[in-house]
Amino acid sequence: AHVAYVRTASGVTEYRTFYVGPFPEINEKEPNTEFTTPQPIPMNVTVNGIVQSEDVDYFVVDAKKGQRISAEIEGMRLGVTMFDPYIAILDSKRFELITADDTPLLKQDAAASVIAPADGKYYIQVRETSYGGDGNCYYRLHIGDFPRPIAVYPAGGKLGEQVEVRFLGDPTGDIVKKVKLPSKPIANYELVPEDKTGTAPSGIPFRLSDHGNVLEKEPNNSIKEATPAELPMALNGILEKPGDVDFFKFKMKKGETYEVECYGRRIRSAIDPVMILYNAAGQGLVSNDDSRGPDPYFRFTAPADGEYVLSVYDHLQRGGPGFVYRVEFQPIESKVTTGLPQVARYSQLRQQIYVARGNKFGALMSAGRENFGGELLMDPKGMPKGVKIIADAMPGNASTMPVVFEAAKDAPLAGSLVDFQARLNDPKQKITGGFFNHAEFVISAPGQSLYSWCDVDRVAVVVCEELPYTLEIVAPKVPLVQGGSMQLKIRAHRKKGFVEPINVQIPFLPPGVGGVPAVDIPKGQNEVLFPLNANGGAEVKKWKIFALGQANVNGAAYASSDLTNLEISPPYLQFNMQRAAVEQGQSTDLVCSVTINKPFKGAAKVDVLGLPPKVVTPQGDLKADMKDLVFKLKTDKGSPAGTHRNIFCQVVIMENGEPVLHNVGGTELRIDQPLPAAPKPTAAPAAAAKVAKKEPPKTEKRLTRLEQLRLDAKQKSQAS
Repeated sequence: AHVAYVRTASGVTEYRTFYVGPFPEINEKEPNTEFTTPQPIPMNVTVNGIVQSEDVDYFVVDAKKGQRISAEIEGMRLGVTMFDPYIAILDSKRFELITADDTPLLKQDAAASVIAPADGKYYIQVRETSYGGDGNCYYRLHIGDFPRPIAVYPAGGKLGEQVEVRFLGDPTGDIVKKVKLPSKPIANYELVPEDKTGTAPSGIPFRLSDHGNVLEKEPNNSIKEATPAELPMALNGILEKPGDVDFFKFKMKKGETYEVECYGRRIRSAIDPVMILYNAAGQGLVSNDDSRGPDPYFRFTAPADGEYVLSVYDHLQRGGPGFVYRVEFQPIESKVTTGLPQVARYSQLRQQIYVARGNKFGALMSAGRENFGGELLMDPKGMPKGVKIIADAMPGNASTMPVVFEAAKDAPLAGSLVDFQARLNDPKQKITGGFFNHAEFVISAPGQSLYSWCDVDRVAVVVCEELPYTLEIVAPKVPLVQGGSMQLKIRAHRKKGFVEPINVQIPFLPPGVGGVPAVDIPKGQNEVLFPLNANGGAEVKKWKIFALGQANVNGAAYASSDLTNLEISPPYLQFNMQRAAVEQGQSTDLVCSVTINKPFKGAAKVDVLGLPPKVVTPQGDLKADMKDLVFKLKTDKGSPAGTHRNIFCQVVIMENGEPVLHNVGGTELRIDQPLPAAPKPTAAPAAAAKVAKKEPPKTEKRLTRLEQLRLDAKQKSQAS
């Protein structure tokens, strides 16, 4: 399986897999859906076919008694659609000699191999497991007398050495070979089985490491029988039958630390391994099952000098010739892995770099650190001619950073696969590692099982045709303050005649800074404002950001601005706003105590925001020497009664001709309904009225709201 992109003058595709086989290729020919009307084919060919709904394809070959008949299908591995293939080999009487659905070596694809019991015709059946299928269910079916083992033992070896391996699971028996291993690591390295009859259609994963092998020696089914080993070495074994458990023993010194990594399912073995580490007395110290998907992993530091024992077994107590495993003890090393974070789930959108001549393309680069800290410098290897990167050092507390790729106006229309490495900003420390990206091809449903994927260790960087626009962030002359906001101006420079709208986003924002997902520069216009806001915990420093634009130039065409400074600073001032209360239709004072953190010139404009409907107050002026600011709140008879929270002040301070916008303070306003008016007295009799006229007039005292509440409470208490 190879990985390929298609580069054009305007960009580059996603990467996909492309399969190269050892046999001549032929096409499936319908009708071949009945056992009685199979498609005759010669041995050792690759058939390209499609399974439609409820389709069954039959092929027939001639074989001699004792001849091996092998069939292997590439279906799900092609990464096109959810296609789970099934194959069977039948004799001329329609008896199934062997069937296969999911062969662990081939993920969801299948392989079957059998020895012909007699001279005659043999039939290979292909279908979807549940009789599904559609026009996207492509397959490549390899049929011949080639070897098809399902595992290799040992499952790895030391770089540069010659190692003897056994290919297991072929119906003719084990195939023994001596293999010279490469001297340098190779990603996704495989050994391809072959014998005098030919070559298998696909290889078997094989680990390359810096350390030699220890092979299990049976019996080693208990601590007393453990196979001896010296560290650091790789422990190799096979769970040959159900219930098999393998033990290895080795010595460690106090404080010695290893990463203990088991490879089972990741090398396409049938095993679901479990590891347990014991001390010499048989006391379990650490165990693991699925830290690496179905494979186990742990880091162990020896608590004392002495002998230790490791056991490996299958989670379901299974065993057989395909249950191969390998346990690598690796010293702790400093490693870094760079990558391009996903911007859309289950997609390779913007996972490639395509920069137009005389333009820029911005991306986020991630860096995963293992066993070290500190600033990182981006150090790409193999960039295309005329392309450079613009990037600051990645801080030690950051895992992503913005990077801008810039192509010269005369850069060739070309591309390369770049190893995007990173190095410490400290020449004394050495780290290893490089680029890694993961693409998911076939998923049963969002968030569920992943069936087909592909990992790569290079990123495609290409130069494409010139675009009719460039982008610029107009560098702000003032900071974005904690708890404040800003309108960032983004400007497009268009070529004559290009008027398409441009969708703009800012892929990287500093911690604690938020914004809208995207804004549009309207058709024919050149500027747009991008709103930003910072919370109170936004990290104070100067950050680099870029704007990424997308416009329709015979398809989606991307261009970015240069890296631009965005400074986050503490607020220039703080407000302490007192609570306020008022009756509907009345006025009250909202008092704000002011603390100036940074002196400013002139008068700042202050607005009270968050007021309920029909409550108004004039804009205030604030000078740097003022300690208090009072707002006269005026309500209406229709102002809603109740307690209204989230009232704050917006302060605009002009600096260098631009606004520094603060959102400060915070309080609540209680609006009360007026007390009902006192009832009018009833008319008195004439005699009483005369007497009343002679009495001095009495003035009724109107209770305050608080006094009325206290009086009501007292009366209720007396009544109870």
